[in-house]
Amino acid sequence: MKKLLIAGLLGSCLSLSAHASDEHAGHHGAVQTEASMSQGEVRKVDMASGKVTLRHGPIANLGMPPMTMVFTAKDKSQLEGLAVGDKVQFAADKEGSQYVVTELKAAD
Repeated sequence: MKKLLIAGLLGSCLSLSAHASDEHAGHHGAVQTEASMSQGEVRKVDMASGKVTLRHGPIANLGMPPMTMVFTAKDKSQLEGLAVGDKVQFAADKEGSQYVVTELKAAD
């Protein structure tokens, strides 16, 4: 009887620990998504080629320091309504030899 009681208590503790880890991981994932957004300022928009020049802060996922550079927009529609001087938040990845803006929105 004692073995059954101990096994039940141990199982309950492990279950609660796993549940707490899942909740923490979910919360951390949301923070990580926000943290992956970089700050930038639009310097040039080329709708024809689907490119935008941004002066940006560090891009953590690419290990890139602040600089000004040209990005290709994953979707040209992301560039609609952008003007030189606009402050933006964006996410970027490297695809082949190009740096691609995967998400772009006006900064708050």
